[in-house]
Amino acid sequence: MTQNNPHLRRRTALRTVAGAALMNVAGCLGGNGSKTPDGSDSPSNGSRVFQEIVVDGTTLVVEFGSDSELDQINLVQPNGELLSQQEVATGSEQVSFDLGTTYEPGEYEVFALRGEEEIGEDTVTVEPDLQIVRMGIGRNQPEEMWNGPVDEIEEEAFVTLENQGSGPDRVTKLLFTGDVPYPADEEGTNYVDDDSVSGIYDPDSDSEVEQVIIDPEERITIYSSRSPFAFVPGAGTSCSEESKTGEFELILEARIGEGRITKTYSIQYSASQESDNCEISIREGNNG
Repeated sequence: MTQNNPHLRRRTALRTVAGAALMNVAGCLGGNGSKTPDGSDSPSNGSRVFQEIVVDGTTLVVEFGSDSELDQINLVQPNGELLSQQEVATGSEQVSFDLGTTYEPGEYEVFALRGEEEIGEDTVTVEPDLQIVRMGIGRNQPEEMWNGPVDEIEEEAFVTLENQGSGPDRVTKLLFTGDVPYPADEEGTNYVDDDSVSGIYDPDSDSEVEQVIIDPEERITIYSSRSPFAFVPGAGTSCSEESKTGEFELILEARIGEGRITKTYSIQYSASQESDNCEISIREGNNG
């Protein structure tokens, strides 16, 4: 059973015995054996109750021994407010807390209770760390794209992302701005400030999706849906009789981590007699 009461503060919700009694319990139990989501040992805090605390997708899982005789486990957010309480069934070895995709990143506190007595506690850091691993253009690397019409794939881009953090994140927008053929700003599709447009294509549903969830330690590839590398008359950058160079920014908007992740790339257009028939080459520049 789950009970949520965000107005209960940590000290009033969880400290159910006097300070002296807590010190005695801590002294008897010694250090704990729990781990952080990345597998490293967490600091000793005077409790052997928890065996492991991990983040699995958007769920925080607390594991303990079946003979622990726990009645309840409480999870406290980084702001000090109680997020959730889970009752422990007899003989069970774990409870789960649903973090969702709108959780507050930071250090969470986990408390074990037997009756009204707190018998153990631990902390775990839950926060994403989203990194852009690489990106490319469909016209140059069709093997990295989904299986679709060539004339569509060559206008789109792929972006490989890795979540190197300990918590999930959700990407809600993919943007290309600057000297690309068809940018996301007013020079092109103009959806930079449009919350209803993500610019992210999902091959499975063959449609643009609102968001993409990326779990801790997961690597995924997402695709553009607004043809940033299509040559459109009167928009963005077109081919010319002389080769030219420029820069563009790849921008990801994430809702839980840093909010916006950017990377700058150099772009070069070969000379061409036609406005849409030049070769494009890109290379990574400075991070934004």
